[in-house]
Parts: sequence; C-alpha cells; structure tokens
Amino acid sequence: MTTALAPLAEPWSPAEFEARLRAVGEERYHDRHPFNLRMHSGDLSPEELRRWIVNRFHYQRHIPVKDALITAKLDTPALRRMWLRRIQDHDGQQQGEGGIERWLRLGEAAGLNRETLLRADTVLPGVRLAVEGYVNFCRLRPSLEAVAASLTELAAPDLMRTRIDAFERHYPWIEPHGLAYFRSRVSQGRRDSREALDLVLSWGRTRDDQERAVAALRFKCDVLWSLLDAVDRAGHREQA
Repeated sequence: MTTALAPLAEPWSPAEFEARLRAVGEERYHDRHPFNLRMHSGDLSPEELRRWIVNRFHYQRHIPVKDALITAKLDTPALRRMWLRRIQDHDGQQQGEGGIERWLRLGEAAGLNRETLLRADTVLPGVRLAVEGYVNFCRLRPSLEAVAASLTELAAPDLMRTRIDAFERHYPWIEPHGLAYFRSRVSQGRRDSREALDLVLSWGRTRDDQERAVAALRFKCDVLWSLLDAVDRAGHREQA
C-alpha cells in the first residue's frame, strides 16, 4: 500500500513574505526588553549603563567577524563587495575609524577605560554564549539564513533615534561625542536592512526557504534578548 505524499505548501507572495519578516521584529525585537525600556525611561544607574556598554561591546566587536563569514558564502563579486562594506563600517578603513572605534569612544564618554572593554574579562557568561551562538549560526547556516538573521536591522534605525533622545535627555553625564555610534547607525541600518531584505526576498522562493528565513530572524531576536537578559540579571544579583 502506497501513501500519497502531502502536497508542498505554496510559497508566500513577496508581500506576505516581507510582512511575516517584519512581524518578527515587531513582536520580538529587543526594544521591548525590560532593560531597554528602563534605559529609555532614564531609570538606569551609571553602573548599570556602563555594564551594558561593556557587554554590548562584546557583541559589537564580533559583528565584522560574522559579516566576514557571510561574505565568504556569497557567490558573486558584486554581492561580496556589498557585504564587505559592512565590515568596513565597523572596522573602519584605517586605525581610529569605524563602528568599533565609536563604541570605544562611547565607553570613554561614560567614564570607562577602553582597555577594560578590549580585555573583555568582565563580559558575562550569558553574553559570551549568546554572541558565540550568533557567530556560529552565521558560520554554519546557508547564506539565506545568515542574511535573514541580520534583518533585525529593519527595526534598528527607530531604536537608535529613541536611544539618542533618551541619552540626551536622561544621561547628560555621558559626553555628547559618545553618541556618534548611534547617530551613524540610523542611516547605515536603513541602507543595510534594505539590501539584506532584497536578497532574502529574492532567494526565498519556496515555502521551506521562506520559513527558514523567518526562523533565522526569530533566532537573532532571541540572541539580542538573551544578551539583555544576562545584563539585567547581573544587576538584580548585585542589588540582592
């Protein structure tokens, strides 16, 4: 007796596929995390904010690493050139430039020594695990999923604008030049997310591809949420 195979699900239309990707960010992006809500309401102490800067830097410094892994998966010079720009945005074209340098200056503006950030000996275990999980995801998964995971950038420009306003209003003790990273990411995030979204929409031609892309974006949201969980719990332990 033979069993008939279930018919394959029809792929979503490009419009529905995009809507489902955007819905992930609307429902799961870390702007809704209690720690971020407290940050943007001005409720963090200087110690809590500095702890976040140190631990978030561990994520920031691995962004060009994961982007190098994604670049190696791309099969045309045009695509590699496009994605290579992301590495240059964070590493800079030369010493003293780029997003990593701007984050170090944020730390200095908040009263941290840059050597403290670079040593990384105070990075929380939960943050290390979250970042390692994301880097390994980009190393091991196909290009569709690795690129789809970057689509948290769809929500990043709005978050950066909210963060700039919150820092200027609630944390005036942080020197204004330290906000340069957030300012740069408003335009970069808009450009990067548009490029990545176009790739994912063009590559996701089957329902299976599309569902894997949505799952990859959910995973990335979980990475960012887990990072903040670790930072938030560390603060609660110290207060106990």
